[in-house]
Amino acid sequence: MGDVAVGARSGSDGEEHRGHPVDAAVPAAHHAVTSGSESETAEDGRVTEHNQTDEHGTDETPPAEKKPRSFWKELPILIGIALVLALLIKTFLVQAFSIPSDSMQDTLQRGDRVLVDKLTPWFGSEPDRGEVVVFHDPDDWLAGEPTAKPNAVQTVLSWIGLMPSAEEKDLIKRVVGVGGDTVECRGTGPLMVNGKALDERSYVYPGNTPCSNDDQGGQFRVTVPPGYIWVMGDHRQNSRDSRYNQTDVHHGMVPVKDVVGRAIVRAWPVNRWGTLPVPDTFDQPGLNQQSSTAGALTVAPSGVALSAAVPLVVWRRRRTSKAESVTGDTVTA
Repeated sequence: MGDVAVGARSGSDGEEHRGHPVDAAVPAAHHAVTSGSESETAEDGRVTEHNQTDEHGTDETPPAEKKPRSFWKELPILIGIALVLALLIKTFLVQAFSIPSDSMQDTLQRGDRVLVDKLTPWFGSEPDRGEVVVFHDPDDWLAGEPTAKPNAVQTVLSWIGLMPSAEEKDLIKRVVGVGGDTVECRGTGPLMVNGKALDERSYVYPGNTPCSNDDQGGQFRVTVPPGYIWVMGDHRQNSRDSRYNQTDVHHGMVPVKDVVGRAIVRAWPVNRWGTLPVPDTFDQPGLNQQSSTAGALTVAPSGVALSAAVPLVVWRRRRTSKAESVTGDTVTA
């Protein structure tokens, strides 16, 4: 028994001659050793995987979550962004204006707030007939008018466009004539633009006449030069507009460059909310006739000169040809 054990451990030839084939024994031993290795490998693999997990958890700790800022720390940032946006909107897009007088009744009442489109003028748009526009005082139209004294909060709000400015001298009127138009008032009306009578019943203050029969400027006939507009209030007998400023430097005209923008919406009070469209009377056919005639008159002198020059040139050429023929014959003769 002891020899057998020793033989098995030593793998001597004596064991092979005792009926135990080497080929059968060796694979078995090899299998046993292999199995043992695979078992150890599996165990090692499990241990290794476990160790990797431990190392990952130890070396790569998740970052700590940042605490959100408190509301009071974010509030100044939000206010700053809001102020910048409001200032940009006021400068380039829309600005609010307050109506301080009754000159545009009933279209606009004292205390109404209107939103003025300031964007389209940046793209070359100019005021058109029938539009309600806000413009800077051309030449002391507001002389003698009381000026409001805003407090600090009102000053800041008006600066960023959230409140109408009390310091800016701006007016709001309706455009009735543009460059090249002839505007005329006789008696109590109707108002004539380029020879066409305007039907102003939809916007002129009830009880007012389209024209004011007085000697202060209510009776007029003017031709608007290019780059200017002629404006009138809807409350015709209570509006100091182009009619009553004809002695100023612009003869009552408003330079287009002084126009802030077109009033598009009556935004406040809420029960008076509404748009400010162009009345239909300004779309009637033939209203642009005077402007077209003015353009034709600008070209006419050139046309007349050309038509007069052609016969003169032909006549001179004929005389020159005859003179050359006579002179040549004489010399030849």
